[in-house]
Amino acid sequence: MKAERAKLARLQRLERIRDIARRNALVEAGLAEGTLAQLQGLAERTARMSLDYAARNDAEDAAALQHLHQFVRGLDEVTNGTRADMERARAIADAKAREAAEAERRRAAVEERVEAQSQLIARKTAASAVALTAKKAFGTNLE
Repeated sequence: MKAERAKLARLQRLERIRDIARRNALVEAGLAEGTLAQLQGLAERTARMSLDYAARNDAEDAAALQHLHQFVRGLDEVTNGTRADMERARAIADAKAREAAEAERRRAAVEERVEAQSQLIARKTAASAVALTAKKAFGTNLE
């Protein structure tokens, strides 16, 4: 019985460790999703700025028009770079979400093992209690 209780204690410690790992994975996944959302917003804003500047037609001379086009090309490069960063962030966020799901599966598996071990101990305790009460009483029925 002592070995079963020690095993239960070890499993409970493992469950706490797995729960901490699951929480950490969820935090990391949340941070990755936050980064992705920021990059999506940035990509949208730079693309919108690029379109707004490209639509301007208030250049007074060819030099101003050329400067405007160079600026728009620069914004387009920033937009493309941000979109590439956004795709990398999406891949990272997806990986972090998979890690969080895996951490939850590991924790749930240990939780099931803890429950099974607890039930085993409860059955053994109940069986030993029945064995103690099933003994023949001493004395006579008259007492």
